[in-house]
Amino acid sequence: MTKIIGLTGGIGSGKTTISKIFEELGVPVYNSDLEAKKIMEVPEIIVLLKNSFGEEFFENNILNRAKLADLVFKNTEKLNVLNAIVHPFVKKDFLFWVKKNENEKFVIKESAILFESKSNLDCDKIITITSPLDLRMKRIAARDNLGFHEIVKRINNQISDEKKIENSDFIIENTDLEMTKTQVLKIYNTLNISIINKK
Repeated sequence: MTKIIGLTGGIGSGKTTISKIFEELGVPVYNSDLEAKKIMEVPEIIVLLKNSFGEEFFENNILNRAKLADLVFKNTEKLNVLNAIVHPFVKKDFLFWVKKNENEKFVIKESAILFESKSNLDCDKIITITSPLDLRMKRIAARDNLGFHEIVKRINNQISDEKKIENSDFIIENTDLEMTKTQVLKIYNTLNISIINKK
């Protein structure tokens, strides 16, 4: 049976970079955030979002993601409503994806909110990516064009690195790309060996 390896880390920690390294090693990666964005374009979900947040978050039936993000990252209750709508569909889609990759030794589920969504309970092992806060903020500012206060709000909406580390099997310190690659390769080899030994 395919093993599910959860990959998480705070916003700006470098999940996409680490995922690409795993993909280069031949490991299938499911990007929960990317798939959630696709799911939010499904007509059934659009109806649910309109009912919960209102027509003002849509322009020509297309969701204004920036406007919705600005709301939910200021309001935990609204964020919980959004997650309650989207997460069940993401979970169903992920299980279907795992079925398609059932011949793989292991697959990666990349999720910024792995613990918040309780998806960690479905994982055999968990990898948490850490990175200094100032570096994370620089990455977020460059990538998302957000101001300081918006970045802080998003960081504060996520479980702390300390809590993630407590419940993880592997930690990747993502500050230097070459060092990061070395850490990923070590984890990749460890996972392969442990899965073979359990057969």
